[in-house]
Amino acid sequence: MVDWKLAEQAQKKLLEPIITPYLEARSHHRRQPVTDFLFEYYSFRPVKLLNWNPGIGVVVPHDWAPTDHRYRKNRDGWSLHPEDFPNKRISALEWVISYQKAILERPPAFGCHGLHEWAMVYRITDVRHNQVPLRLSKDEITQFVESQQIRCSHFDAFRFFTEPARPLNNLQPSRSKRIDLEQGGCIHANMDLYKWCYKFFPWISSDITTKAFLLAWDTRKLDMMASPYDLSDEGLRPIKIETASGREEYTRLQKEIAERARPIREELVDQLESLVDWISLPFS
Repeated sequence: MVDWKLAEQAQKKLLEPIITPYLEARSHHRRQPVTDFLFEYYSFRPVKLLNWNPGIGVVVPHDWAPTDHRYRKNRDGWSLHPEDFPNKRISALEWVISYQKAILERPPAFGCHGLHEWAMVYRITDVRHNQVPLRLSKDEITQFVESQQIRCSHFDAFRFFTEPARPLNNLQPSRSKRIDLEQGGCIHANMDLYKWCYKFFPWISSDITTKAFLLAWDTRKLDMMASPYDLSDEGLRPIKIETASGREEYTRLQKEIAERARPIREELVDQLESLVDWISLPFS
């Protein structure tokens, strides 16, 4: 049987340094574009992320107190059961497996230079993160965006582009084109690994969800450092992609994120495929 106490302690050691300051800031109504994004755009609550969850195929001793009602207690301990997985979610599960496999099979691309955040403030007055200043004037942002080729392949980033920015993208991503377009160099596709983990809570283990969250945390910092916002007061120095050296630095860090994301994506596919097999097991 798993030592749930050690596993829970290890998980909290990784997550509490991020979650505790976030909860403290939230209690004082302080906004921060990195951490707020991880708990607002992504809808998994901090308390759920902190709670250790073994996932399928694991029996936990009786002294553990599961936080999800789908764990059942029997003579051996607590565990999940195949018959409790909702049938209506099987098609979504199979789609996510196909989606992540397509990303693994497609060569990663590293030529976007993080321009998506710039396209989200292009030629508008009201910006999304109005609690932090912009590093450049609106005219400078406009001139830079128009001097570049935007190569965004990620639908959930593209849908936040301003209307004037959308025709500037060399792709027109849509929800239906996700499997055809998205690739492993995209920082948003790699951040979203966290989403695809928690979407299958409690069937997916906390171990991989925690890995994906920590990747998303670092990736979101890169995202905002390369943006036109000035987060110096938050301890995040700008990566000035409006310069050649800044674009080179962004690409190097983007590649590091992609290298970290690949084994997490592979593990996620393995767990999801195991989940498909497990669902078909007879209840005993």
